Amino acid sequence: MSANGVIIAARSFQIVTMFIDSHCHIDFPELAKDIDALRASMHTNQVTHALCVSVNLPAWPGVIAMAERFENFYASVGVHPDYEEGVEVEEPSVARLVALAQHPKVIAIGETGLDYYRLTGDLEWQRERFRVHIRAARATGLPLIIHTRSAADDTLRIMREEGAAEVGGVMHCFTESQAVADAAIAMNFCISFSGIVTFKNALELKAVAKTIGLEHMLIETDAPYLAPVPFRGKLNHPALVKHVAEHIADLRGVSVETIATATTANFSRLFKLQGRLN
Repeated sequence: MSANGVIIAARSFQIVTMFIDSHCHIDFPELAKDIDALRASMHTNQVTHALCVSVNLPAWPGVIAMAERFENFYASVGVHPDYEEGVEVEEPSVARLVALAQHPKVIAIGETGLDYYRLTGDLEWQRERFRVHIRAARATGLPLIIHTRSAADDTLRIMREEGAAEVGGVMHCFTESQAVADAAIAMNFCISFSGIVTFKNALELKAVAKTIGLEHMLIETDAPYLAPVPFRGKLNHPALVKHVAEHIADLRGVSVETIATATTANFSRLFKLQGRLN
């Protein structure tokens, strides 16, 4: 009651928890074929936005079509290092990537990087492709989405040589050591955790998830791959990113709302979406 006797009604405010899937491939046929159900599941699980990540240029029209069709989907442009040079893939140039990145729903360059696990032999073409992506990112001012597997030293070296710190980005589906995380963070990169962090034997990764500052953290599914526990082995989809957040919250001894708030803010800041996520 106010001083003049007028009763002031108490307002009830509800804090809405928002999760964002910072890396998924919802253009892939196994997810795209049932996109309405996928989106309904996202809504039920408070997953409000998703970044649909490009893996090659021939498939890029499907990626950008998802972002154009749905307001809460965004896109990247790039060529994954697993696509071997000259094998049914358009090799990207800086000019080509820059041109495609002019689309207003494109918010990142990638995914790009190095992968010495799947491919062997002379991989200089892979390193050169990585350099092309970093140069395109610097030309556009967009952040990078970096994939690295069994190639951490070369990945960090090329990031330094090409000035990746100028635009920053995210080390996606992170599975490396604390030292690699620290080196990437020093170059203005976030560390993104996928369902792998929920796996029983991912002890070193769990330690990284407990240690890094929340201001450097993102969460993702990498759907349709790497479903988190308790869905491991099943088809992954963006709604399941909530389970990644819940596991990290348990590891750190904080509320899941804390993880959701931090990772949503980080996504908004990194991809320059402040005021556009609602």
